[in-house]
Amino acid sequence: MAKLLNTQAKLADDATLNTITLTQWQEEKDALLSSGEALHLFLDSGDTADLIADECKAFASISINFPKFSDGRGYSTARLLRERYGYTGELRAVGDVLIDQLFFMKRCGFDTFALRDDQEVDVALAAFSTFSVCYQNDVADQRPLFRRR
Repeated sequence: MAKLLNTQAKLADDATLNTITLTQWQEEKDALLSSGEALHLFLDSGDTADLIADECKAFASISINFPKFSDGRGYSTARLLRERYGYTGELRAVGDVLIDQLFFMKRCGFDTFALRDDQEVDVALAAFSTFSVCYQNDVADQRPLFRRR
């Protein structure tokens, strides 16, 4: 089930998480791992999945930033983390996250969505059932439609 956060819930949630940037991870990896705390990574739109590769499993959650709705790099990052690198933790879409994107973000592997301030949670929940059947495969089912029959 998808988890939706409005801005106030996201801020409260972020305050309780030990969120680090990719640069912090690269510079302080050993100290962070030895701390024993759950780690939460923030990836900006230019940070690609291969930069953390198999290390992604060290994080309880990974937030991927969408600086504007037309920037689709986060979709690729999420899908690669799930399919190529086997990440099973929480993948959170943050930034300019709109209702129109939710269905597709979920298909790429996101399971938590921090909606932009002007988006309505009730309307967002309905967006997950925008389409009843998809022709292409996704992270939940690798079979295209013709293989599912």
